[in-house]
Amino acid sequence: MSDSTHPDLSTVLHRLSDELRAVRLELAVPHVEDARRLRAQVVDQIDDYLLPRLAQMDAPLLMVVGGSTGAGKSTLVNSLLGEQVTPAGVLRPTTRAPVLACNPADLEWFSSDRILPGLSRTVGAGAGPEGLQLAPVESLPAGLALLDSPDIDSVEEVNRELSRQLLAAADAWLFVTTAARYADAVPWELLNAARDRGTALSVVLDRVPADAGEVAGHLRQMLVDRGLPETQLLVVPEATLEDGLLPATALAPVREWLDSLAADAQSRAELVRRTLSGALKILPDRVRELEHIVFEQISASEQLEADVERAYAAGVEEVDEAVRNGSVLRGEVLARWHDVVGTGDFMRAMESRIGWLRDRARALFSAGPQPERQLQTAVESSVDALVHSAADRAAERAALSWRQRPAGRELLEGAQRMDAASPDLMEKTRAAVREWQSFVFDLVSSEGADKRTTARVASLGVNGAGLVVMLAVFVQTGGLTGAEVVVAGGTSAVGQRVLEAIFGDQAVRSLAEQARKDLLERVTALLDEEAERFSRRLEPVAPAPGAADDLRQLVRELESVA
Repeated sequence: MSDSTHPDLSTVLHRLSDELRAVRLELAVPHVEDARRLRAQVVDQIDDYLLPRLAQMDAPLLMVVGGSTGAGKSTLVNSLLGEQVTPAGVLRPTTRAPVLACNPADLEWFSSDRILPGLSRTVGAGAGPEGLQLAPVESLPAGLALLDSPDIDSVEEVNRELSRQLLAAADAWLFVTTAARYADAVPWELLNAARDRGTALSVVLDRVPADAGEVAGHLRQMLVDRGLPETQLLVVPEATLEDGLLPATALAPVREWLDSLAADAQSRAELVRRTLSGALKILPDRVRELEHIVFEQISASEQLEADVERAYAAGVEEVDEAVRNGSVLRGEVLARWHDVVGTGDFMRAMESRIGWLRDRARALFSAGPQPERQLQTAVESSVDALVHSAADRAAERAALSWRQRPAGRELLEGAQRMDAASPDLMEKTRAAVREWQSFVFDLVSSEGADKRTTARVASLGVNGAGLVVMLAVFVQTGGLTGAEVVVAGGTSAVGQRVLEAIFGDQAVRSLAEQARKDLLERVTALLDEEAERFSRRLEPVAPAPGAADDLRQLVRELESVA
């Protein structure tokens, strides 16, 4: 890892940090909470440690002092400094700012935002919950700083998170535990993390009773068993504090070790490089873990999108089927058509007399606007009800599918009712159907503009011909029974024969097909808009489709330059 690689490496790390911050881990998939914590840890380590350290390899070594509640961290730090710099005991477990002690010559380095940029700085005085208190002390040699972090097992979550952030920013850990608590689970989680990251680690076994010599031996064996055989173990015997500080005899093992490190710049540089190399070595694997979760997020998002697409595609198919099978012609539409052209028996009697039939239809349509308008309204109402019913069922299917998935279930929480059509759909449908009817009238008028057909269209009337085209769209007698078949059959034959007489056989088929296609396009647009209600819940939390690929590419670049 030569200095010449650092600019390229820093660039990749900057991009990786930005990408990790931007990627969405919002959907409820397995292990997503762990992934969010891992993402925060990786970003913190990049921003708080890797980038600042790469920017200045000869910066002071930062040793973070961590441990469990009541382990004696602050007392140990104060004792090493020879003065009361960091509060001990009484403030726990309340939220408090960490304290960083350094030689005054190193204060400039820690005062800038190159390291721990998210924490505001105060010098000498206490800092707020999101601050860092800097304590310049002459007793600490230049080139070495001690940071007293909050308890790793604090009852305050903000303390626990801050403690982990500070540990991620460290060149080395000085981990403090006690004879009574060294086997607890929480400390070992952090010790294992130090091992996995390659962080330089030393352990202080504090408050060891004179008759408990086997405790140190047991802890050493635990370190070996957990892959930490080279960890420095420093034993501090149980002792009475003097003015709140450990007596020199009890502090001696830690003091000698720290003085030796402070006096040896080469040893500090080697320790820094060891931690830096370890952090860079493990970083690709940690990002791959996140990449896997991001892929699961993308898959979950795609599943939810597919649920909605299937539900509303089925709604469009439902409308299409109802249009084709004659369902629209039931009830009010049949009654209004009967008012306009009479019974099926009467119309069938006229089938062989097309010219007379056309005159009859023209007379009926021109007799007055009321029957024609009622038929047009009946068609509109029937299609309105059909579309609204399909939208209701599509919403119900989509919501049911989402509830069966953890991610979808969470997205539906707190949302307005999603298992039914939106309240304003009926008004939108009415407008769309009226526009469709206008389209059909315009279509008939356009088709009738041909010189050969203009007079014949005029004889029947554009609205009259347009209504017959609409009914031709809906007539497929497979969905009708009994008397309805008779009337619909008459309607089909009469409508087709009248229109063929005016426009010709091919034109009739073309008119009906164009009208059907336009109607379904409008229905599709309406149901697509309904489906957008689900998309609006999903889009703000779904990761970009290429997010996992972007992380994979950054890992490749990282491995090529690290």
